[in-house]
Amino acid sequence: MTIVLTGGGSGGHFYPLVAIAEAIRDTVHEERLVEPRLYYLASEPFDAPSLFENGIVYIKIPAGKVRRYFSLLNFTGFFATFIGFAIAIITLYRLYPDVVVSKGGYPSVPVTMAARFLRIPVIIHESDSKPGRANLAAARFARRIAITFPESMSYFPKKTREKIAQTGIPVRKELLRLEREGAREFLHLEKDVPTILVLGGSLGAKRINDVVLSALPELVRFANIIHQTGPKLFAEVESTAKVALEGSEHRERYHPFNYLSALALRQAAGAADLVVSRAGSGTITEIALWKKPVILVPIPEAVSHDQRTNAYAYARSGGAVVLEETNLTPNLLVSEVRRIVGDLELAKSMAERGAAFANPDAARVLAEEALSIALSHES
Repeated sequence: MTIVLTGGGSGGHFYPLVAIAEAIRDTVHEERLVEPRLYYLASEPFDAPSLFENGIVYIKIPAGKVRRYFSLLNFTGFFATFIGFAIAIITLYRLYPDVVVSKGGYPSVPVTMAARFLRIPVIIHESDSKPGRANLAAARFARRIAITFPESMSYFPKKTREKIAQTGIPVRKELLRLEREGAREFLHLEKDVPTILVLGGSLGAKRINDVVLSALPELVRFANIIHQTGPKLFAEVESTAKVALEGSEHRERYHPFNYLSALALRQAAGAADLVVSRAGSGTITEIALWKKPVILVPIPEAVSHDQRTNAYAYARSGGAVVLEETNLTPNLLVSEVRRIVGDLELAKSMAERGAAFANPDAARVLAEEALSIALSHES
């Protein structure tokens, strides 16, 4: 049995595929099936160690990004995608997988189109409330379509609706288990004040960093702050924080990190009473599964429409407060943080309502569907 995974461009596209691969392995062992060969086809490996740890073989397939506006780079993108399509046909013909599982994003286009050409079954998963162009194109020939937000269904062609199921976003097993015991001690957090976890995404978020730093003298007066700054922004944030907290008797309550590993993230989330975060769909799902109230600061719509629509879709569940980046000020951030952590009933209600949004079995559901299609394709 051979299963191909594709999709990329961001962690939101990549890590759900790793979660599906984990679930495929678990299901195969439980059902005593033949161990499948897993491949990841994309323009970049994104996180090579994760692929290696999960026994996934990476094969490079060129792909180019085609922008929504006129740019000479679009010609390069079209050419790279065409070359990728040709290479994908040769690669898939050689591997002849039983199913292709796609998370969308421009790196998936050559692979899903080649799968269609070779009549290989395709499953697509859409994380955002407004589907991306790659998944909308693949939906017309996909065997199954998995979505996260119910609003997504209206964007797909009517004739594809019977193939759609709302599964939620697959999350890696290691992020489902929070490390509550000993987390405060390990991270050197004061026990008698609430803890705020600030997440700016894997690359960091400069605007969130700037506002947090401006609000820092006030925030540390009543809370511990765990701040994931992003690797490239860490030095700047650390030096600015030292100046901002100079003379403060509570400066030890601020804990900046350039990056949080899976274990560190489980510990930080386990200790947190409130999360402040960007609004990537994968991040929202993780926070919902952690059962934590959250303040979402989406990337502005001019840069990305996905995060804003994701944020408000989740906020309608009651699990989040949305602060637009254009309106975000230190005073507003402090006010909202105080309001939520100072009202235990509100924080509890937000956590419970948000938890109902996520499906902890999403990876398992998609893995079982992929295996079912693969087994039927084999026979």
